Amino acid sequence: TESSATCEVCEGAEEMTEPLKQCTAWLHAYFCEPARTASLPVPAFHHPLLQRDSFTRQVLWTLLRDVKFGEAISYKQLADLAGNSRAARAVGGAMRSNPIPIIIPCHRVICSSGQTGNYGGGNLMKEWLLSHEKLQKEKLAY
Repeated sequence: TESSATCEVCEGAEEMTEPLKQCTAWLHAYFCEPARTASLPVPAFHHPLLQRDSFTRQVLWTLLRDVKFGEAISYKQLADLAGNSRAARAVGGAMRSNPIPIIIPCHRVICSSGQTGNYGGGNLMKEWLLSHEKLQKEKLAY
């Protein structure tokens, strides 16, 4: 069962930079009010991997843009969406190099067989995130 713990932001929030405030607001919404994530701006990403033109960048942006809360996609399907239908293994590499998991939701990428596959935060964390999204999506449907 899911706990009813309250979500809190660390003290000193007034000292945070604007991008950190956006990130905090987005993560708070993801865990506590998932319906709000669609209306919040995605925090600015300044990681070098997301700045240079590459297949990894294309995969990560495609995942962020096209795979919504509570959905899952296979590595092969994501490769297709990113423009190279034969690059499912490269998609796996892109997921491993994702600098901002949860916000760029690599936990939503699963094997074609339906198995969850690996996750940098551990398979239990991936399963928890997928379950969290499924449960929250079901609650929103009521």
